[in-house]
Amino acid sequence: MNIFSVLFDLDGTLLDTIPDLASACNAMRIDLGLPALPEARIATFVGKGSENLVQRALTDLPNPPADYSQALESFYYHYQLCNGQHSRLYPGVLEGLNDFQSQGLRLAVVTNKPEQFARPLLEKTGLAHYFELIVGGDTCPRKKPDPMPFVYACEQMELSPSQALVIGDSMNDAQAARAAQIPVLLVPYGYNEGRDVQSLDSDGIVASIADAATWLRAKRDTLSTS
Repeated sequence: MNIFSVLFDLDGTLLDTIPDLASACNAMRIDLGLPALPEARIATFVGKGSENLVQRALTDLPNPPADYSQALESFYYHYQLCNGQHSRLYPGVLEGLNDFQSQGLRLAVVTNKPEQFARPLLEKTGLAHYFELIVGGDTCPRKKPDPMPFVYACEQMELSPSQALVIGDSMNDAQAARAAQIPVLLVPYGYNEGRDVQSLDSDGIVASIADAATWLRAKRDTLSTS
């Protein structure tokens, strides 16, 4: 595998961000006169961007609005206040990122989270310095599962899709990577809208980012000796 870059999803892949997302989501619901939802339920709404999260979190509104901009503004306000406060790195993330860097790989984040939240989150959790590029959910006209964000990342890094590897946790990552013709590994602990990643089309399922780095190192070593 002639891989020069690794493109990482953020929420559910590098960081467990559900506590902060749920806090902001429930604060938004309270602003609208609705009761809080269980954190586990809100987790099933995560993956396709903030707009989708807000709409799915408000399906019990007595009179759903034609325009969710007010609710989205409330969510953004509350998320700005708590972004990164309770988010935690998954086991193996630092080990994996260091291993990838030791292999000479260039690293980027491609997320559906708006860039205004993704960048501060990476800085607050001490991960920002690993990545030369951050593609947010508002960087391109379309989000994952559309391939555009991955294609854009490759263009910015002046690489072909075949020279990159995607690591994510959901159908959005798998479908976008396949459409962009980029190999993809999935981790099983993320937010795949409550579904099992085993059912998704991928090049492998790895237990952690550290295991992903070991997987790629083994593939490269095999090719170099064949």
